[in-house]
Amino acid sequence: MNEIIQMIKSADHIVVVSHLNPDADSIGSASAMYSFLLQNHKKVSWFCKTEIIDQKLSCVPWFEKIRTSFPSSADLAISLDCADKKRLGIEIECDLINIDHHAGNTFYGSVNFVKADFISTTEILYDFFTTNGVKINKKMATALYAGLLDDSDAFLSDRVDGTTFANVKTLIELGADFKLCNKNIMKSISLAALRLKAIMFKNMSLECDGRVALFCVSDEEMRASGAVADDCEAPLEESLNLAYVEVALLLRQNSDFTIKGSLRSKSSADVGKIASKVGGGGHAYRAGFDLNSTLSLEEAKNKVLILIKKGFLV
Repeated sequence: MNEIIQMIKSADHIVVVSHLNPDADSIGSASAMYSFLLQNHKKVSWFCKTEIIDQKLSCVPWFEKIRTSFPSSADLAISLDCADKKRLGIEIECDLINIDHHAGNTFYGSVNFVKADFISTTEILYDFFTTNGVKINKKMATALYAGLLDDSDAFLSDRVDGTTFANVKTLIELGADFKLCNKNIMKSISLAALRLKAIMFKNMSLECDGRVALFCVSDEEMRASGAVADDCEAPLEESLNLAYVEVALLLRQNSDFTIKGSLRSKSSADVGKIASKVGGGGHAYRAGFDLNSTLSLEEAKNKVLILIKKGFLV
């Protein structure tokens, strides 16, 4: 912690970085750090390579400050909630502080502050702020709450405990706009996302004796629905509510015909280890990977299902 504080004090222009296709934790932690740096009278910018970010995250303070160009004058970058530097979407040449909670983090920063036992990166920042006597204002409290809300699956995750709720209570007392976050992040849905949801559930198949819910989404289906990548997440998560499903697998085809894979688990299956077999990573219960070779969705499905069977099905 002391090294991070000293690096921040010494820097003239700091850029907070959210990963490609950011979720509420990446946006929330970057927002909270943005506020902290402003409190310390630092020149600060917010970078994210993704041009179109899900508008449900616009409830997070400073969202309008996000830019897709990385300032050349920056002498320090702070990445939030990013396990691998490839997900930054840019080669960062200045010093880089890597703050994250993913077990598969590759420790790519000049300084790495990684705590895999924390539910979210915003929870790491909350601990960082309270430990160092930082005053958490309303904007910071809202941002921290947003990330914790999303990464805890609205506090339904098995990792949630009494400490989680104690932290949430404090954030609400500090002014977190929890009602706005709950409505936007957990309930808000676009017409395009609703159309995609119908397509995904119509085409969903149950594999491995009903223990794996499989979704294959083509680029044509994505374009027809008008949805964005993040819109695939809700149906994937919801499929875990089915009685016998233990793992959910999404294979989404990109416009260049590469494939993005996402894995979710509610059992003892470590999907992070499964994802690592194909160059990805993540948590035991939530992971992802990219298949850059020219595989069809059918070929990709067969390849990953074999790994899932070897990984946890006996």
